Formats: sequence, C-alpha cells, structure tokens
Amino acid sequence: MTLETKEALENLTSSFESFKTVNDQRLAELEEKGTADVLTDEKLDRMNRELDKLQQKMNRVYMASRRPSLSDGEASTDDREEKAAFYDGFIRKGQSQGLDVKALNSLSGEDGGYAVPQELDRELEKRLRLLSPIRADAKVMSIGTSRYKKLVNVGGIASGWVAETDARVETDTPKLAEIDPPLGELYANPAATQVMLDDAHFDVEQWLGEELAEEFAIQENAAFVSGNGINKPKGFLTYTTSADDDAVRSFGEIQAIATGVNGDWAASDPADILIDLIHSMKTGYRTGSRFYLNTGLLAEIRKFKDADGNYLWRPGLEGSASSSLLGYPVVEVADMPDRASGALSIAFANMHRAYTVTDRMGTKILRDPYSHKPYIHFYTTKRVGGAVTNDQAIKLLQFAA
Repeated sequence: MTLETKEALENLTSSFESFKTVNDQRLAELEEKGTADVLTDEKLDRMNRELDKLQQKMNRVYMASRRPSLSDGEASTDDREEKAAFYDGFIRKGQSQGLDVKALNSLSGEDGGYAVPQELDRELEKRLRLLSPIRADAKVMSIGTSRYKKLVNVGGIASGWVAETDARVETDTPKLAEIDPPLGELYANPAATQVMLDDAHFDVEQWLGEELAEEFAIQENAAFVSGNGINKPKGFLTYTTSADDDAVRSFGEIQAIATGVNGDWAASDPADILIDLIHSMKTGYRTGSRFYLNTGLLAEIRKFKDADGNYLWRPGLEGSASSSLLGYPVVEVADMPDRASGALSIAFANMHRAYTVTDRMGTKILRDPYSHKPYIHFYTTKRVGGAVTNDQAIKLLQFAA
C-alpha cells in the first residue's frame, strides 16, 4: 500500500466515523423534538460532501494504480514504425505515408480518415473501462460488422426426470427472441495548436489517448443509461417497466419496484424497499450485482440504518475502493436521475449479465488543420452499440406509489 493510498484510507475512515456521530445526534434530536437542529443538518451536509470527495479520491488513487501503460513492453519493429508514422508523422506534421486509409462514411467508398494504431485502440478500450462505470461492468463484445444479433430462449422447452425405460414427453418448440443492440457512431474532436505539437516535450500520445477516452466515456455512459436507441445505444432506463415478477412479466420488460410514495421513500422504514429490491432478483444473478445511483441519492442513503442501528452504507476501504450498501457494491453514475415523482433512480443489476456493449473494431481519425485556425482538430469516430440482453438480471427502484 502506497503512502498516498494509506493517507486516503485513513482520512475516509475518520470522516465516516465523524459522520456517524453527527447523524446519530441528528436522529436523537428528531426523536426528542420532532425536528433536527438547522446547524446539525448543515454540518451533516458538509460532511456528506466531504465523504464524497474522499471516496472519489480513494477511487482515483486506486484507478491510478490500475491505469494502463501506453507502452506495453517490448514493441516489435513494425509496431514502432507504425507508432512513429502515426504520432510523429501524421499527428504532429500531417504526413500520411504508411497509414491505413479508412472511409469515415460507412455507406460510401470515399477515403475520409485513417485507422488508428492497434495500440491506441487497445489503450482507448482500457481507459474507457476505467472512466465509464456501465462499460466497466457490462459485457463488451467486439464485432467486425455493422450488426450484432443475439438469440435468446424465452421458454417452450419441456424438461424433467424419467426412469431409464419410461416414455419421454415430446418437447415443445423453443420460443426464441432476437436482440439487436442499436449501433451508433460516437465522435470526439480534440484540438491542439501546432506549437504544442512541435514541442518535443509534449507527450502527444498520452494527450490524445486521454482526450479521446474522456469524451467518449461521457457520451457513451449517458447513452447506456438513457439512450433512445436511435443512432446510439438503448439505455436500460428507456425500456418498458412492469411491477410483475420474472414469471409473469413479458420478455423485454424490466421489473420496477415502487417505493409506495410518489417522489419519496416510504415513511416507516425507507431501508426496507432496498431489501425488497435485492430479493426481487433471482439468487443466481445476485452474485456480481451492484447498486447504480447518483451522488445526491447516495448522500440520502448514507443516513439510513437497519433495525439494529447499523449503517447500511459502508465506505470502500479495501483494494477495490468500492463503497457498499447492504453488502453489495455501490457504483456512482452521474447520469442516473435524481429522486423525483415516478423517477427510476436506482438500479440493482448484475450488469455483466444484463447489458451488452458492442464495439465495432477500428477507430478512425481525420486531421483537420483548416476549419479553426490556429487549432488543429482530430475528428475521431468509433461505432458503439448497447442494449439490455437479460431483463431478469436488472431491477429498478421507482419513486412512485
């Protein structure tokens, strides 16, 4: 454990202990006077924000230790030549000799860009997994065509036990459903000046990788959550929801558990609905499941206790740096909606089983030194799709009656 990690861990632990003390004081005031002191509430809000910062710092320290190196060991001569041609020739100077020409428009044969080196493609994928919380947990498929289809058996095959000489029951024809994750083109357009590119100390390789990964991660994560499926992935919050369980619900619908109050938690014990949410999922899917919610809602849940007075939320103090709720990891997703009437604000999901991300192999880049002088833009595109492929492995909490 590094000194920075140890310090972040100690600060997070100490801050959470102080948070619990102040929240216990707030609960005592509520019980005694029916209302909490304004100063206590304000202090608790400040401590909540501080906990967020400390948890995020802990996450950054952990992710920094996992951050992939741009140089994967000893590169071959061909790889070194490809990198030199791409970064030193094309990116810095606009020279395109030796680069793989690609059409930016998949519907035409016109040349419009260049394929990035395989090393940059791999680096983008690694960084996206670190920056995009949904991609990090979902099943990611690399595809070589414009479509990815998956057949799912939704019932119809009979099964059972028989003796060796017993007659076998004729099985029904299986019912199959086709899942076709919508695919769209994702683009980023980072810019640099020629002076920056001419500077020998400017790490153009790291700059380009970080800029592209950050922009791609912001756009794709929003689509994985709430994308409408038109030229972009279909987000898991945009599917039809139903209160029915897995045995009754139609294929393609996601079960939503209602809190019982429009826009709020149940007044009696708000923690109970979280337990109901967990147990609405089949046991086999619970292993590997996580809670997905935004920071504002997490701040509310931090104050919840169980019947024995234990806090439901626990800060991430282990190597994975993930906080937990009722024993399951918590993933903060900025694109999840705030608590509001009818809002689907919390997902409990085994995301690897529930959601599939499709990556069309090959990222393309176009160098544009003309449109916004003196800036040189690097218009970069990649095709990404996504859809729910198992509606039984994801449950949603809805703030509704």
